[in-house]
Amino acid sequence: MAASASFAERFKSRAVATLWRILSGWQPASLWRLARLVGPLIQHVSQRERRVTRINLGQAYPELDESARRQRSRDSLVHSSATMLELGFAWLGDARRVSDSIQEVHGRELLDDARDRGQGVIVLAPHFGNWEVLNFWLSSHFPFTAMYEPPKLAALDPIIRRGRERQGARLVPTNPRGVAALLKALKRTEAVGILPDQEPGWGSGVFAPFFGRQAYTATLLPKLVARTEARVVTGVARRLPGRGFAIHFLAADERVYDSNEATSAAGVNASVEAAIALDPAQYQWEYKRYRKTPEEAEQRPDWKRFRLYR
Repeated sequence: MAASASFAERFKSRAVATLWRILSGWQPASLWRLARLVGPLIQHVSQRERRVTRINLGQAYPELDESARRQRSRDSLVHSSATMLELGFAWLGDARRVSDSIQEVHGRELLDDARDRGQGVIVLAPHFGNWEVLNFWLSSHFPFTAMYEPPKLAALDPIIRRGRERQGARLVPTNPRGVAALLKALKRTEAVGILPDQEPGWGSGVFAPFFGRQAYTATLLPKLVARTEARVVTGVARRLPGRGFAIHFLAADERVYDSNEATSAAGVNASVEAAIALDPAQYQWEYKRYRKTPEEAEQRPDWKRFRLYR
């Protein structure tokens, strides 16, 4: 059985890597056309993604009627398909072509001004648009450090790592050693990236509202801010269907600077909401953002640690 599983993993890794290499030569316009073909298929056959997307959209936009919610769900799965198809382009495509695909950059002054004042910059990079293109741009223009967790298919790790590091980004592990590296980078007035919308393990977060519902949210940010006085911005690469991408940097909600972890987490989630408002269909709604619940936390012996922000 183990040998069969190992063979299956090798086969899947090889197939994925081959697909990335093939698609790395495609232009964003062609990848978008392919996504428009693939997205409806995912909508049809992937019940889990369709169900979670609709539930999350219903939570975030209760004012939408059923028809509008279904349309946004379809649009969202097309954009998610595009993101997956664009990975080879972002990691393996000709660097000049990737750079040329970035048509617009908004809010760069937020990063430049902070660094001119001797402050590091923490970039909150939610799962919106194509975050790998955002990594490409950031590491092309600033000393940039980000946390990295190897993929489940270990054979893909060298490809992903080289792709993310090829413009100079430094990847650090998701452990205390990685946190120490982020702190050092910020003290050198560099930029670091963290994922604000990935659910942390128990003990590494607090509950804070996200689109009106309590979501378990990481508390790494206030620790970094308290020790470095860094500025915080939200960064996304918004897809311009058929043309390329627009980079957006938005000033974070002021609550992110609060020393109270729950208050800061509420500011993080509000910052993510503001980025999503640029184009709600480009957010990865199929991610189960509300898996951990306050009710589940209360069943744990140390539940008081998992406090709420109201």
